[in-house]
Amino acid sequence: MKKQMLFVFALLGFITMHAQDFEFGEVSKAELEEKKHPNDPEASAAILYEKTYITMRYIQGEGFQIETNVQKRIKIYNKDGLDMANHSIPLFKGSGGEREKVAGLKAYTYNLVDGKIEDTKLRKSGIFKEKRNEYVDLQKITMPNVKEGSVVEYKYRMISPYYGNINEVYFQYGIPVNHIEVTFEAHEYFTYKKHYKGYFQLQPKESTRRGTITLTGSSRQDGNKRLTWGGGGGSSRTTFSKDDIEFTYNITKFNLKNVPALKDESFVSNLENYRSAVKFELAQVQMPNDIPQYLAKSWDDVVKTIYRSNDFGGQLTKTSYFKSDIDNLVAGVSGDMKKAAMIYNYVRGRVKWNGRYGKYADEGVRKAYKDKTGNVADMNLMLTAMLRHAGINANPVILSTRSHGITMFPSLNGFNYVIAAIEVEDAVILLDATNYYGEPNVLPMRALNWSGRLIRKDGSWNQISLMPKQTALHATMINVTLDENGDLTGKQRTQFTSHNALNFREMYSQADEEAYLEELENSIEDIEIAEHDIKNLKKIGKPVFESYSFEKEAQAEIIGDKMYFSPLFFLATSENVFKAEERVYPVDFGHPWKRKIMMNIQLPEGYEVESIPEAGAVKMPEGLGAYSFNISKTPVGISVVMTKEINSSVITPDKYGALREFYKMLVEKEKEKVVLKKL
Repeated sequence: MKKQMLFVFALLGFITMHAQDFEFGEVSKAELEEKKHPNDPEASAAILYEKTYITMRYIQGEGFQIETNVQKRIKIYNKDGLDMANHSIPLFKGSGGEREKVAGLKAYTYNLVDGKIEDTKLRKSGIFKEKRNEYVDLQKITMPNVKEGSVVEYKYRMISPYYGNINEVYFQYGIPVNHIEVTFEAHEYFTYKKHYKGYFQLQPKESTRRGTITLTGSSRQDGNKRLTWGGGGGSSRTTFSKDDIEFTYNITKFNLKNVPALKDESFVSNLENYRSAVKFELAQVQMPNDIPQYLAKSWDDVVKTIYRSNDFGGQLTKTSYFKSDIDNLVAGVSGDMKKAAMIYNYVRGRVKWNGRYGKYADEGVRKAYKDKTGNVADMNLMLTAMLRHAGINANPVILSTRSHGITMFPSLNGFNYVIAAIEVEDAVILLDATNYYGEPNVLPMRALNWSGRLIRKDGSWNQISLMPKQTALHATMINVTLDENGDLTGKQRTQFTSHNALNFREMYSQADEEAYLEELENSIEDIEIAEHDIKNLKKIGKPVFESYSFEKEAQAEIIGDKMYFSPLFFLATSENVFKAEERVYPVDFGHPWKRKIMMNIQLPEGYEVESIPEAGAVKMPEGLGAYSFNISKTPVGISVVMTKEINSSVITPDKYGALREFYKMLVEKEKEKVVLKKL
């Protein structure tokens, strides 16, 4: 019996020691001793526990409020994770004086000193506010005494009168999360839609519980007390009564463990699009004995609301400020496309973009035309109005830029950019007047974000793809001479079209030639460039050509009487950019592209070809990509033609394996060597 009791006590002790206790302040020695995250050894920090509890409160005289309770415990593994000890809370403030506030803030840093746990309390000096903009302040905290190995923990309440705009709740961060709990409680009078995003599976549990609202008021007058959205209650304070109103809380709860870090990968448009999160959108309010009020917007509501705005649709009806200029510009010109090209170039030449985004005009199209500067809406609404004035079927297209992300649900805030579109038969031609180096249907990368909404005069609209279909070419013709020391001399001519031409023009225009050449030489490592020349740089719509002569040492390995080199030399793809075995995000190239290299190699005197790699070709499924490598002997040396192309702007995760193998094969092929032997 004694042995059995000892066993029970030992088992209880083991369970107690290894149980996860997340009471605030109960940080364990084991958490402080942990050197690396068990599931992600490269992680600089980890969220050991996070609890978010969102509930609705009714405050008599003030109305309904949202109270968000947050508790978070974070482990710092190394110096790269020290930033996780800082935290910012965005607080919205309305024009009517209503504002969000933080209460009950408590925070500690825990360290292990000589085997004992020491805590350091957050003082007032580590708490400060910062103004982000007119409507948002940041409540910031900087934790004290943080070092490698520390655990930081904080909790607070955020109280908000904006129950119609609940902040997005994250389940995934740039570091792993061991355990996260999220609870959302809504009064039965308020119906919320749940909008999810991200690839991590979310499986909420729904339940209910009873609640009570206690109303006090005066019986001096009519004694009536009722719930209101923004306040209520009697006005007399002489004689009070108290009523209890019972209601139901509708509860949504999430409980997740071992959530992987949200890690950035190559060719991702905006990582925020793939962060696992939930947004609660207020869809309906029905107070007791009242008719329901429907608040959730459809895409139709959003589009028409934007178009009816004076700063959007109102700008399209103004023509007097440009009428005579445009009439003179297109006088005697036949054909809508010629007129459109002239007007497009006219706006780009007259008005300078001030760098600001927006779907609404800043100062208005008339002032932007006069001052010769404006935001993106000023310029593209102006362009649309001019095209319409010339009799062309033109309409605005609202969209969200890459940095702004993809909106989860219909929202006025989901769009932050506008361009112009011309509808011709079954085609749509997209124009952006801020895009000084672009062409029709060659939009800047910032605007290539899945889809936009084209809005017509009659209020009808269509969702249209923003993703390019035209292939951007990057083709290089190169003639080189290899000498007996393995050094190269040669001449190179490269052609850029479509988005590759746009990118080259933008990049080259922002640097002086000397700085550009220095960067080019550094990017190719120890190459010496001369006779550099650019053609068609300002002839938008034509290919850009870049040419130069060069010298580059040590491009072949000499062993005995043999010489070894890659047939593409420094232009070969040296590594597979897609290293991960699996991927959950789409691969976003931005646009279809084709890379072509045509190389003629003159061999050094006294050498002949012993062997050359075999030709090779591979295709991705569904025509998504293709690669070919052809090599042959010539009277004076070797000829190589390499072509690789990706035919879709976006490769979905289910095709990632094929893309990875595609790159693996082409890297291996381009590493193969030509072997020369001495005569």
